[in-house]
Amino acid sequence: MKHIDIKDIQTKAEYVDTDVTVCGWVRTSRDSKNMAFLEMNDGTSLKHLQIVIDKSALDNYDFALKLGTALKVTGTVVPARQGSVEINAKEITLLGDCPADYPLQKKRHTLEFLRTMPHLRVRTNTFNAVLRVRSVMAASIHKYFQDRNYVYINTPLLTGSDCEGAGEVFKVTTIGYSDQYKSEEEYYSNDFFGKKAGLSVSGQLEGEVAAMAMGKIYTFGPSFRAENSNTPRHVAEFWHIEPEVAFAELDDIIEIAEDMIKYIVRDVMEKCPQELAFFNQHFEKGLIDKLQHLLDSEFEILDYTKAIEILKDAKKEFVYPVEWGCDLQTEHERYITEEVFNKPVFITNYPKDIKSFYMKQNPDGKTVAATDLLVPGVGEIIGCSEREADYDKLVEAMKARNMNMDEYADYLELRKFGSVPHSGFGLGFERIIMYVTGMSNIRDVILYPRTVGSIR
Repeated sequence: MKHIDIKDIQTKAEYVDTDVTVCGWVRTSRDSKNMAFLEMNDGTSLKHLQIVIDKSALDNYDFALKLGTALKVTGTVVPARQGSVEINAKEITLLGDCPADYPLQKKRHTLEFLRTMPHLRVRTNTFNAVLRVRSVMAASIHKYFQDRNYVYINTPLLTGSDCEGAGEVFKVTTIGYSDQYKSEEEYYSNDFFGKKAGLSVSGQLEGEVAAMAMGKIYTFGPSFRAENSNTPRHVAEFWHIEPEVAFAELDDIIEIAEDMIKYIVRDVMEKCPQELAFFNQHFEKGLIDKLQHLLDSEFEILDYTKAIEILKDAKKEFVYPVEWGCDLQTEHERYITEEVFNKPVFITNYPKDIKSFYMKQNPDGKTVAATDLLVPGVGEIIGCSEREADYDKLVEAMKARNMNMDEYADYLELRKFGSVPHSGFGLGFERIIMYVTGMSNIRDVILYPRTVGSIR
């Protein structure tokens, strides 16, 4: 049906004093003696559009006052208070009725309550704003890389190897439960691929393949991790941005990561001022100042060993003890970013034993050329490293982890045929959305969160 987006009605002066048709859902309503008022939203704008009903001109309007009802409204656009506009209704058509048990009757609901109804929570102001910011950020990421000569690569979601080497992979099978097979090997030999398969935890390994031909590539798609972590920062299915850059060492990729983060934040601040003002008011006071501070700051680069020293000297009791060789926990990351530096921090040169097999080994024999980008309020949002380009060192690292070399034959051959220094990183899309919006739980920045014990 022909209609005009509510955002266009609100932003384009050409519609004032003209008759238009809009469609949307009733978000609020109130009735008085001579007039009735609706606020409608069609998803194109965070701000609702007021519909004014003159009872002397329209009768049989009661159906339009029910929250959640879908309507088509024809009327005249007129100026309203504070530079906004509203529509004086001439005709209202019911598109979809909504009964009294519609669960979103109140203006404010807890996020915990809204998680019980992901199919309806998108109609609230909060998720209207979250999903619009998410959309803008996705477009911004593509534009950043496209404008800099990166090639967009679609890596497989079905894989025969585990990128992280940690075994946290969702298994893919067409057989399912069966007691017909004597061994795991026999089971998988009869499965669809004739071998064990799973959902990809990362497109990095295949991304490196593409980078060895295209030079600069990026992937942007879903990743899956069967990690039993029921925390505000973990979901089993998330979206992943992974550039791989040939002829780039660790310092180069750190520079690219900082530049990309600032580009995304700057773009969102420019394109989503209403949404950020909403988050600033309702979820994180000072959010806009925080984002501006990020743009104005030069990110800190801090050696892991120095970070451990800072944490050990801290006059603070941590739940997890700190010693050289430990993996930093969220409490450690937030202390460094929020209480020590008050800005994003790259932690570099981690112990090799707590990092993945593919990371370039440093000359000290103890650390790898890796970095994590930590941001205030969230912790780690980027995992980054220079990749090990030396065949023998890579084989050594894989053998030390008892990895099946046959599963990584293609990856190893990259080190034989024209190997070059190259680096890349993985940015968890939902985590950067959390940082930009001030939302404190990853379940609230994705349409349908998949977590331990929960899928619908």
